[in-house]
Amino acid sequence: MITIKGLSASMQGAKLLNGVDLELKPGRILGVIGPSGNGKTTLLMCLCGLLPFQDGSITVGGKTLRAADSATRSELLWEFRQKSGIVFQHLHLFPHLTVLGNIVEAPVHVNRVPKAEAERQAIALLSKLGIEQHRDKYPEELSGGEQQRVAILRALAMNPEVLLLDEPTSALDPIRSGDVRRLLQEFASTGHTVVIVSHSVRFLKGIADQLAFMGKSEMVEMNSTSELLENPRDERTREFLRHSELN
Repeated sequence: MITIKGLSASMQGAKLLNGVDLELKPGRILGVIGPSGNGKTTLLMCLCGLLPFQDGSITVGGKTLRAADSATRSELLWEFRQKSGIVFQHLHLFPHLTVLGNIVEAPVHVNRVPKAEAERQAIALLSKLGIEQHRDKYPEELSGGEQQRVAILRALAMNPEVLLLDEPTSALDPIRSGDVRRLLQEFASTGHTVVIVSHSVRFLKGIADQLAFMGKSEMVEMNSTSELLENPRDERTREFLRHSELN
C-alpha cells in the first residue's frame, strides 16, 4: 500500500512536486500520465527513497518516511528503500554481468537467497518474457527491448511490495508490451502494488486500475482508468488526452 500526504520536493530552487496526495491499495496498478517535466519521474524517485523531499510524508508497506528523514543516511531510510523496486528509463544494467547474473545479483547478496534457488527463479522469469535463451549474454549483446525486459525482471526478482516503472515499454513492440502487461498484472494479483509512468495511454488503458494526471508538479486528478479517460474533470487533463493518440 502507498499513502502520500502533502509531498513537496524542490531542487536548486525549482519546484519538482507541490503538495501531492495519493493513496493506492495493495494489488492495484496505477498509471501516471502527463506532459514531460511535470514531476512524474520525481514522484517515483521519492517513492523509492532515492530523492530527498522537503515537505510531507510517504508510507510504503507500513514504513513511513518523512521529509526530515529523507535526506539522512539512516536505518529507517534503508528499510524504506527495501520496500520498493524501481525500473529506470535508463536501465542501468550491470555491464560486467550476464543477463542471469544481473537478475540474481540482488536476491543473492541482499536477500540472501541461495544462488541455485535465485537462478531457478530467474530462469522462470526469463521464460515469461521470452528471453531465457539470452541468459548467458551480456547487456551489450542485447537489443534495447531485450535490455528493457531484463531490467523489469531484475526488479521483480527482489519481490518488492511496491514496483515502480518509468516508461517500461518504450523500446518494446506490441507483442512484447503485451507480455510485460500480463506479467505485471500477475505480480499485482498477488497483493503487490505497481506504479507505472508512461506516455503510452494505450498501454496504461489495458493494465491500470487507476490513472493519475500530473501537471505543473501537481497531482491534478486521480480516478479509475475508465472514468479519467472518459470523463476527466480538469481542463488540463482533457487537453492532454485530446493530443494523445492512445499509442
